[in-house]
Amino acid sequence: MSTSLKPGARVHSAVCETEVIVVRAPADEIVLQCGGAEMLPIDEPAAGGAALDAAFSGGTLLGKRYADEELGLELLCTKAGAGSLAVDGTPLEQKSAKPLPASD
Repeated sequence: MSTSLKPGARVHSAVCETEVIVVRAPADEIVLQCGGAEMLPIDEPAAGGAALDAAFSGGTLLGKRYADEELGLELLCTKAGAGSLAVDGTPLEQKSAKPLPASD
């Protein structure tokens, strides 16, 4: 099921402890996944029986941003977990920090 995300929306994983907040959302609907399962709105409980997919078990790190620049999607991890983030089965990359200007 595809979801239309909005900035500020909070979602959580159905298979691990991961929680993220949407910083930038794409205009199109997407399937946001964590650990191989679709992510759920923060107030929706996870159904029992869902298991972490080994192919998506790279983990998420607290305070790190994950993005897909082509889609215009950026997420901020607010609770770390064992599952890795993906959109429509394509893993999201951790966004790197911008270098500071030289001070000489």
